[in-house]
Amino acid sequence: MAATAPTPIPITTISELRQYHSQLVRLGLASHPAHARRLLAFLARDPARLPYAARLLAHHPDPRPALLNPLFASLPPRAAAALLSLMLSMPLQPDHFTFPRLLPAAPLALAAQLHALLLKLNFHSHTQTLNALLAAYLTGARPDLASRLFRTSSSSMLDVVSWTTVVGGLCRLGLVDDAREVFDGMPERNLVSWNSMISGYVKAGRYLDALEVFDQMRALGVEGNGYVAASAVVACTGASALARGREVHRWVEQSGIEMDNKLATAVVDMYCKCGCVDEACNVFDSLPTKGLTTWNCMIGGLAVHGRCNDALELFRRMEMAGVAPDDITLVNVLTACAHAGMVTEGRGYFRHFAESYGIEPKMEHYGCMVDLFGRAGQLDEASKVIDGMPMEPDIAVLGALFGACKIHGNVDLGEAIGWRVIELDPHNSGRYVLQANLLAGAGRWDDVTKVRQLMDERNVSKEAGCSVIEVDGEACEFRCGSLCHPQEEDIYAMAIDMVRRIRAEGYVPDTSEVFHDVAEEDKEESLLYHSEKLAIAFGLLRARPRETLRVTKNLRVCKDCHEATKYISLVFEREIVVRDRNRFHHFKDGTCSCKDYW
Repeated sequence: MAATAPTPIPITTISELRQYHSQLVRLGLASHPAHARRLLAFLARDPARLPYAARLLAHHPDPRPALLNPLFASLPPRAAAALLSLMLSMPLQPDHFTFPRLLPAAPLALAAQLHALLLKLNFHSHTQTLNALLAAYLTGARPDLASRLFRTSSSSMLDVVSWTTVVGGLCRLGLVDDAREVFDGMPERNLVSWNSMISGYVKAGRYLDALEVFDQMRALGVEGNGYVAASAVVACTGASALARGREVHRWVEQSGIEMDNKLATAVVDMYCKCGCVDEACNVFDSLPTKGLTTWNCMIGGLAVHGRCNDALELFRRMEMAGVAPDDITLVNVLTACAHAGMVTEGRGYFRHFAESYGIEPKMEHYGCMVDLFGRAGQLDEASKVIDGMPMEPDIAVLGALFGACKIHGNVDLGEAIGWRVIELDPHNSGRYVLQANLLAGAGRWDDVTKVRQLMDERNVSKEAGCSVIEVDGEACEFRCGSLCHPQEEDIYAMAIDMVRRIRAEGYVPDTSEVFHDVAEEDKEESLLYHSEKLAIAFGLLRARPRETLRVTKNLRVCKDCHEATKYISLVFEREIVVRDRNRFHHFKDGTCSCKDYW
């Protein structure tokens, strides 16, 4: 009758190990691979125990590399190296599976030593070992060593994993152009290869390049999977390419790719950030199961689109579904309250998350509360939040109060906070511009000049307004004050006519944020060439009748452009969606979804 192994017990001391080992010996099970590995794994973690491990191996009836190889991947690098040294001293020679297990977690110095050892033992021509060494060098941020090894290896040693390892590693290091060169030279590719290149471009912010590779993959008839689809959707989001996003979504549905939590969240996020919150809701509602990240994404999307009651109702649905919220949920809920001026509700949720879910407020949550009170004009309450924080406020928290002071014209508090913010973030031009606008609103032109001089001394340039509009699947970019476009004359003519027509309906240019001490006529002309007006003019020229115009701007929309766009939506009978730095504005029939509270 076969002996029964003793019940495994936690081994924390050498004394406990000796007891367990003695039971195995009595039962004749000490040489069983699983039990032997358990003993060796404990012993290898402490150099003082290695003599015991050596004796255990010396008395093992069949001490082969297969006994030790599985341990290398689970041990800390130093312990794994010590076990390898013990193995070599037996002598017990490594085999083809030793180095692939040992190299992935090895720090750079150890990887170099192992490289020398595998050359000495003549394992350098083994493909799996080569791939593991390439990964180790790239993980250790030595693309030069990885590239040299890759170039000097014979083609017979390199497989698709080798090429993909290099592509993925270079992308992770931000060397996407080098990665693309390797990718283009691949003799064969698998889905991991395609996704490595696409996701590499996405992480580098080169969304159009990512979509180009995705199109190349599809043109070759390669069937995708959820990872590739998610990367392509994120690229569409980053490029604000709604038409492409819809196309990728259709491809996912037609390909039968499973809409897992990651992909579902990416699709919902894409529709939210491309201005189609209703389509995001349709996708969200169609999901049979929803993960926390998908709930968070949808709640946050509704919040930044100004549908704050819907966002809070969705949070209540999330609670009823038994999904526990996290830090991000609280940020999204407080953002919804802040965008709608729901101060009482925001206070209640701030307490509710702490009391019901044990979520301790972090810096970003205090920032949301400052924003909540600040937008509502309760600057004293916002200041109290900052004074009561258990940590020093960061630039985002102070910036929220600074912005609120500008909105509500509190020059004294705003100026003091503004100089503090500028010193904390001296290279951010937006801080100087906000301070100058605040002082200009009070007619303090000499102080405005001082702000501009400080910008010059520090070589800080004002960030130019930039707006992107997608028409017929093509994204066109416009910059404030300058236009380089084949239809330049037509666009300017449309912008002038656009302003003329909305003036007839009651629009009056708001020059309060043009802080230069110049003639009113010049101020109004400068407003005409704001980037979002040029983008909308182009959209009116090119888009089909009644087609929704979608504009993405890099800065906060100014008061004049906000007012003008309301009139444009009425006069030209267009729905216009503008995504600025803070939120979405849906203009229709002369009104905005933000209700002029932004």
